[in-house]
Amino acid sequence: MEDKSSTRDRVDRELAEKLAPDRRSAKQKLVLACRMLGAQGHWHGGLAGQITARGEQPGTYWTLRFGIGADEATPADLILVDDDLRPLDGHSLPNPAVRFHLWVYRVRPDVQSIVHTHPPATTALSMTGQRLAIAHMDSTPFADNCGYLDDWPGLPIGDNEGEIIAGALGRKTALLLAHHGLLTAGTTIEEAAVLAVWLEQAAEAQVRAAAVGPIREVRPELAREAGGFLRKPQITGLTFQYFARQVLRNAPHCLDEGAPTPLA
Repeated sequence: MEDKSSTRDRVDRELAEKLAPDRRSAKQKLVLACRMLGAQGHWHGGLAGQITARGEQPGTYWTLRFGIGADEATPADLILVDDDLRPLDGHSLPNPAVRFHLWVYRVRPDVQSIVHTHPPATTALSMTGQRLAIAHMDSTPFADNCGYLDDWPGLPIGDNEGEIIAGALGRKTALLLAHHGLLTAGTTIEEAAVLAVWLEQAAEAQVRAAAVGPIREVRPELAREAGGFLRKPQITGLTFQYFARQVLRNAPHCLDEGAPTPLA
């Protein structure tokens, strides 16, 4: 009989040996991430929220043009900005709230992509003063891995808000922002996007469970074990591919190069 440790080692070997890397460009992955998060309800209220990724050159970052919804993103709608949020094409308009992402990138060289959204369940949880509870297997990726900013610093378009948010995130990969929403910071675009989906799902489960009775958290050592497995790059990569296939079935031409989406 194979014990858990042996099974985990075998799965690790098989994941490393049998999975082919995703050859899509960063821009293509960002488009897919935007659309999958849009389909999951992360931009249900309009334009609030941002997704970014590091560019090829140091101090550059990809983001959507301000005014473009995540569910309509195309490669032409992505713009490259510098570390002061100035568009490198000299004329495109970035979302001013992307500024706080830049603070995270400055202090976290491991972070390659950031997602910030205001999805319904996370928004509801953020209004209660409660942290995310690790009370189900699906929430274990956030065991010891989800920070909490308990006081809203205001509209996050200034450097002060960026410094506060980056400090609250610390070395974690997720953050629940009181009165605000969620932030995920991944070593890949895939990880940042998938963690955002999972965090909203965990928040939804917590909000629903609270209506039934007291929430019982899982044992910390089991939460850490499960979370470490689920956060493996191969697992988040496979999950991203699943959502990407859904996007491409519904919008098969979304990765085509072409003209930017018109704003009027």
